[in-house]
Amino acid sequence: MAEGFLRHLGGDKFEVFSAGVKPTQVNPLAIEVMAEMGVDISSHRSKSVKGFIGQKFDYIITVCDNAKQICPMFPGNSQKIHWNLDDPAEIEGAEEKKLIIFRKVRDQIREYILKFLKKT
Repeated sequence: MAEGFLRHLGGDKFEVFSAGVKPTQVNPLAIEVMAEMGVDISSHRSKSVKGFIGQKFDYIITVCDNAKQICPMFPGNSQKIHWNLDDPAEIEGAEEKKLIIFRKVRDQIREYILKFLKKT
């Protein structure tokens, strides 16, 4: 969701890559709640952070404590930013309950992205 918002709201200002320490398929509920905001992430694919080792980045943003702890070091003077967000995919229960959590996290990510864009 963060990649989708940064691409959508940041325009051509950034070259955006998204990777995870445990890459999986993009959650269909994430696709659904982002579509509600006019952001299509249906073609996004989860990639392993290991595929980016050795590359230089201006910013490295982690979105959960586990990712922050496991994220490898990258060369250069990357500015590291951490947003401690709940993983909505870990929520159990009825789909409507899951959608509520996905929307909450989506909205938090959007706010973080907007603040990030104002600072850069």
